[in-house]
Amino acid sequence: MSGKSKISIVLASGSPRRRQLLSKAGYKFIVVKPDVDESAFSAVKNEPCQYAKILALAKAESVAQKFPEKIVIGADTIVDFKGEIIGKPADAKDAEKIIRKLFSTSHKVITALAIVRLSDNLEIVEADTTIVHPKKMTEKEIAEHIRGRSWFNKAGAYAIQETGDKFVEKIEGSLTNVMGMPMELLKHLLADINRKSK
Repeated sequence: MSGKSKISIVLASGSPRRRQLLSKAGYKFIVVKPDVDESAFSAVKNEPCQYAKILALAKAESVAQKFPEKIVIGADTIVDFKGEIIGKPADAKDAEKIIRKLFSTSHKVITALAIVRLSDNLEIVEADTTIVHPKKMTEKEIAEHIRGRSWFNKAGAYAIQETGDKFVEKIEGSLTNVMGMPMELLKHLLADINRKSK
């Protein structure tokens, strides 16, 4: 815990899941929602991992301007279905379409982390990838999932920590990555920063 307390963190995200994961791990931080127009980055959508990294960095940089002395963490989670980026559903019909596609075969969840501190030009951007192997969903399960609205505002139209886990056979990689904040990667990056700043 001593290593964590030495780093002053700003989380550039409005995601309650990321906030919960950081809190549970014992980090002390404040939350500031980034002001980023994600549609402005559509040109790189054919490169899923790069797209996530660029968005995570844009989020971190937008908040870092207000906190130049602090470490700012930006994150972006996308679902990669055979090279196609699956974002948040627009409505229930879109959510059903996404679920039918994603739960037909394995897909990847990519979360990019960007760590920025303007005072010493610190900039780190890394990404983690988890492969999700879904179970076959019945028509009844699909209908119940759409009715339950746990898909709302979720990339890939499901949240593994809420109802999505019952539709998942297994995962290869980090569970917290699928939840939107790869804690193993974050711990490694922050520990490295802490070491170098001593």
